[in-house]
Amino acid sequence: MTVQYFTPEGMLRPAPYHHVAVGTGTRHVHVSGQIARQADGTPVAPGDLAGQVAQALRNTSVGLAGAGASFTDVLRLTFYVTHWSPDRIGDFMAGVEAVADEIGLRLPIPPASLIGVDYLFEPDVLVEVEATAILA
Repeated sequence: MTVQYFTPEGMLRPAPYHHVAVGTGTRHVHVSGQIARQADGTPVAPGDLAGQVAQALRNTSVGLAGAGASFTDVLRLTFYVTHWSPDRIGDFMAGVEAVADEIGLRLPIPPASLIGVDYLFEPDVLVEVEATAILA
């Protein structure tokens, strides 16, 4: 299997990793953990879980589109949320619902894991989203 690594225009640069990997044959698309940052690194929605979920999903959509995929191709999503507790689900889902139509994310969302973590790579990052998609 051949794998192509790249970072599409509009995603955070520079980064010490590629944001997207595409395997050929049956194409698998893997979008690395996306956070609430604009492409130039400017934080979006500091301290706001719903706002950060929405922006991280927007950035995931950019990565999918860069590989010729969309949320209709996503097999699985993984969410990492700092200091998670079940009482935060309302804010989390508000972020998903606020952006779903804009990015073509069907509700209910694809199979997903929400993993609570103490800390992500910077203190203002509340959520990170990873996606795996497959193309015919």
